[in-house]
Amino acid sequence: MDLTAHIKSHFDEGTELRRRMAETLPAQVARAGEALAAALRAGRKALACGNGGSAADSQHFAAEIVGRFERERPGMPAIALTVDSSALTAIANDYDWDHVFAKQVEALGNAGDVLLAISTSGNSKNVVEAMRAAQARGVVVIALTGRDGGAMAKMLGPRDFHLNIAHPRTMRVQEMHLLVIHCLCEVVDNVLFGEKT
Repeated sequence: MDLTAHIKSHFDEGTELRRRMAETLPAQVARAGEALAAALRAGRKALACGNGGSAADSQHFAAEIVGRFERERPGMPAIALTVDSSALTAIANDYDWDHVFAKQVEALGNAGDVLLAISTSGNSKNVVEAMRAAQARGVVVIALTGRDGGAMAKMLGPRDFHLNIAHPRTMRVQEMHLLVIHCLCEVVDNVLFGEKT
């Protein structure tokens, strides 16, 4: 195998996907970002969840909102539901793994909050259950998915947002998810604190 050529094929595939998504996704990301900004302006908070790489993405998102993105500004409330090992293991032990995020949404989520629900397949059962809990509490859902959106795509209500990366490869979906997360954070900063100069 020519490793250099093989690696170049990854760059080429990633570039092609970004070009394709650039045709359809920006307006949806902008609307979702505006809804997130409106929630934070109103004193609400953002919650985020996912598994594996998507868990890391949920933590990355929360860190950008709480700390800062690319400018100095006040911290804003965001919680990654993936980081409390005591809560995760207690809920998984006492109930089951499918409810590790939903129980936290029930405890922490309030009407007007936003849940960033991340799943590359759109079918992660614990993320699906988190969405169900969020919708029951009046929490707006931003579903960040891949492939055909899976079960999550079918659950979306009129106040929710679906940001789907229509690609079969998990790594490509995850790469685009990070770009979308950065775009959401920039929209929040621009809406709440003015365009960066």
